[in-house]
Amino acid sequence: MAKNKRKRRKEPSKRGSIIALCIVLLLTIFVGYLGFNGMWLDGRGLWKLLPWLPTADTANWPKPLTLGLDLRGGVYIEYEATAPEGSESDFGTLMDGTVEIIQSRLTAAGYSEATVQTINNGSGIRAEIPSVSDPEAIVQLVGKTAVLSFRYADGTEFMTGKHVKRASAAYDSTEGKGYYIALELDSEGSDLFAQATATSVNSTIGIYLDDEELMNPKVSEAIYGGNIAITGGFTQDEARNYAAQIQSGALPLNLKELNHSTVSATLGDNALSGAVTAAFIGILLIMGFMIFRYRLNGVVASWALCIYIIVLFFLLALFDGIQLTLPGLAGIVLGIGMAVDANVIIYERFNEELRAGNDVKHAAKNGFKNAMRAILDANVTTMIAGLVLLFFGTGPIQGFAKTLLLGVAVSMLTAVFVTRFLLTRFIGAGLDNPNLYCGKIPANEAKEVL
Repeated sequence: MAKNKRKRRKEPSKRGSIIALCIVLLLTIFVGYLGFNGMWLDGRGLWKLLPWLPTADTANWPKPLTLGLDLRGGVYIEYEATAPEGSESDFGTLMDGTVEIIQSRLTAAGYSEATVQTINNGSGIRAEIPSVSDPEAIVQLVGKTAVLSFRYADGTEFMTGKHVKRASAAYDSTEGKGYYIALELDSEGSDLFAQATATSVNSTIGIYLDDEELMNPKVSEAIYGGNIAITGGFTQDEARNYAAQIQSGALPLNLKELNHSTVSATLGDNALSGAVTAAFIGILLIMGFMIFRYRLNGVVASWALCIYIIVLFFLLALFDGIQLTLPGLAGIVLGIGMAVDANVIIYERFNEELRAGNDVKHAAKNGFKNAMRAILDANVTTMIAGLVLLFFGTGPIQGFAKTLLLGVAVSMLTAVFVTRFLLTRFIGAGLDNPNLYCGKIPANEAKEVL
C-alpha cells in the first residue's frame, strides 16, 4: 500500500542562516550608501566603484528624484487642444506629435527636466517647467508653430510642411513594405516633390522639423501624383511617431491657452532639508518604539523598514512618470505607516502564539499565517482607493495616488517576504529563546523548544 508522504520543508541551518543575514546586511548597507551618495549609473555611482563591470546604457537608468513644481518652483502652462478642420479623426496622432514636439523644443532650449503631458482626458496639454521665473518666455517657446521642411541632400529647401495634407502610418504586406509612412501632398506640393525626386534618384531627401533632421530617406525613383510611401523597415510605433511629427509640423493642433502661472517653491532648500531631518528623526523614533515593544522582532521590523525605504525611493527614481510633490510626500508617509502597521499585526499574532505556549518556530509560522488576511484586507482596500484617485483625479491628486500605490505594493513585499525571511533566519541562527521576542513567559506556559 503506497503511503502519501508530504514533503517537509527543510529548515535553514544555523550556519546558513548566519551567512544569509550577513549577506542581506551587507547588501542593505551597500545599496543604502549608493542611495545617499548617488546610485545612478552615470560614472558617479556603481560603475565608478566597480569599473570592471560592462558598460551600461546609462541613459535608461534611473535619474535623481524629480521634484514637482511645488517643491522646486517654476512655470506651468495649460492648453486646450483642437484639431484643424477636416483632421478630427486624427486627433490622437496630432496630440502625440504635438506633445513630443513641445517636449523636444523645451529640451533643446535647455529645460531638460520639463514635463509635458495630456490633461482633461486627452483633450488638453499641460507643460511644467521647473526652475523658471519668466512664464512669458515659456509661452512664446511652447506655443510657436512647428516648422517642417523638405531639403535636398545639400541642405537646400525645396518644399515646406504647408503642402502636406496628411501623414499617417500604414501597413502593406503585399509589396513587402511592412509598416511605412504615407504622405498626401496638395497639388503644388506634388509638383515640387516630383521635380525634387526626379533630380535626386539614388540620393537622399532630408525631412527636417524645427531645423532638426527627422529622417533622410533614399529616393529610388521619381514620385508623381502626391501620394508618397516612405519605407525603411519601421516598426508600428516608429511609423506612428514619425507620421505624428510630420503631421504636427504640417497641421499642428490649435492650442488655446487656458492659464499659466509661476509657482513659488513651497519648500526652499533649508525647509526641504529640515523636512528630511524631521522624517529621519521620526523613522528613528518608530524604530525605537518597535524595538522597545517587540524586542528582537522590533529589530527585524526596523531592518525591513530600511529595506522598504531604499526600494521605494529607488522605484520612485526608476519611473519617469512620478514626480515628488507635497501630496506625493504624503503618500510616501502613509505607505511607511502601512508598512509599520503590517509588522505590528504580525508581531501581535506572534506574541499571542508565544503566550499560548508555542515555541518560537511555530509562533512565527502561525503568526504570519494568522496576520496575512488582515494585512491583505487593509492593503487591498487602500489600493482600491488609490486606483480610484489615480483614474479619476487630476494633478496633485494623481501624484498622491501614484506614491501611495507604489508604497503599499512595496510594503506588502517587505511584510510578506522580507520580514518573514529575516525572522526565519534569526530563529535559524539560534535566537530561539521566547524571552528575546516577548515579555518573560512563565515556565509552565512555555513548551519545550524543538
